[in-house]
Amino acid sequence: MIEQPGPLSRHDRQQRTREALIDAARDVFAEDGYHAASLDRIARVAGRSKGAVYSNFASKSALFMAVMDHNLELSRGDLRDPFAEPANPASTGRDLAAREGYPQSATQGFALATLEFIARAARDEELAPQLHERLSAVLARYEAMARQARPEGEDLEASDVGALLAALDQGAGLILLAGDVLPDREVFTAGMRRLLDPARAAREDGGRSPERQR
Repeated sequence: MIEQPGPLSRHDRQQRTREALIDAARDVFAEDGYHAASLDRIARVAGRSKGAVYSNFASKSALFMAVMDHNLELSRGDLRDPFAEPANPASTGRDLAAREGYPQSATQGFALATLEFIARAARDEELAPQLHERLSAVLARYEAMARQARPEGEDLEASDVGALLAALDQGAGLILLAGDVLPDREVFTAGMRRLLDPARAAREDGGRSPERQR
């Protein structure tokens, strides 16, 4: 005889409610943008009350940052060694969208909402430090990539190389969001490789420019 599971504990119920709200918030923010999104609609999409939102999150900004944290956790392994395989801007979120079953348009929609949130949070004395904490976590991942591929005799600190990698990667994603123009993958990969290890990149492409390799 199969034993039936017992009733959920209060903690488990609260955790499920929180997860449902985060999932719903991601969809609503992606569709409506940060400013236009309402907690009423997020609660309806999650199948919860608005009171459930406020019992789990102090504000819309707190809920948005919870979605950011969730996405950062899901994308933890998305940065790849560009020497091992061609690279695409991490900001496009294609790998994350495919893995989680979200349409690419929803991933791009949330990225646009994130730009709205950054513009607001950067001007807010309370939110700015929280935003900075999350951006620092993103930079740390690029620094880890730079540290792993660090060549002998590199003058730049791994943190500096990581910051340059982030600027190229996230900047390329921003261009894609703004104009729906994906930077040439071969050129983008060459840029990432040359930031990581210029000498190795020169050896492996024979010192030729990406255009001449085609």
